[in-house]
Amino acid sequence: MSMIVVTDLVKKHGKATILNGVSLRVERGEVAAVVGPSGGGKSTLLRCINALEPFEAGSISVEDLRLEAEGPAKPAKQLLLELRRKIGMVFQQFNLFPHMTALQNVMCGPRYVLGHSYTQAECNARELLKRVGLQDKGASRPDQLSGGQQQRVAIARALAVKPSAILFDEPTSALDPRMADEVLGVINDLAKSGQTMIVVTHAMRFARQVANQVHVMSAGQIVESGPPETVFNEPRHDVTREFLSRTN
Repeated sequence: MSMIVVTDLVKKHGKATILNGVSLRVERGEVAAVVGPSGGGKSTLLRCINALEPFEAGSISVEDLRLEAEGPAKPAKQLLLELRRKIGMVFQQFNLFPHMTALQNVMCGPRYVLGHSYTQAECNARELLKRVGLQDKGASRPDQLSGGQQQRVAIARALAVKPSAILFDEPTSALDPRMADEVLGVINDLAKSGQTMIVVTHAMRFARQVANQVHVMSAGQIVESGPPETVFNEPRHDVTREFLSRTN
């Protein structure tokens, strides 16, 4: 059974249609890269999958959980809690708690979502900071860290609840090339470990080298999907060809 299944998803903002019948399937252990022109609905798709946005039609399944179109209503509290345990999310702008240290940021999910003891959460958080190369930054607050370091803390925080899948919303777009490479290196290591991920990205080299499947979005639709070598070397859709010509 696929880990994430999006079926005929429609999302509107007022009269504007942001997602227009999007369908997507992500297998366990797969890295799915979502690429395409700006404004195509990529970030909105992730926000719908993580129940940060309601949607008007279609459905989303994450393992045994299912989200249905609910208009303005929010998912039930218990469903939302279970979904947060299954899916982690890493945002473009880090979204760390500024008054907490790096260690405390990573600990908060296990403490308040999973109910772990302080000692258990701290031990796990230190291991995760080590995994992302920040074992010496546990006592630092976000304003004492570089952008790349903050994003790596955000990745450790997402991993702390042991999610089935992680959604990355353009995780390197706010970073300079060196910091971006640091973050992409961590994501690459996660891919090698079998972590299921959906990565919205403009980093084409990363998508080509790390993704198992590449999905090209434009104007609220997925216009082309396939393995990286097919999408990049033999694009079938005019949108894909034009997009790739501007990113090469």
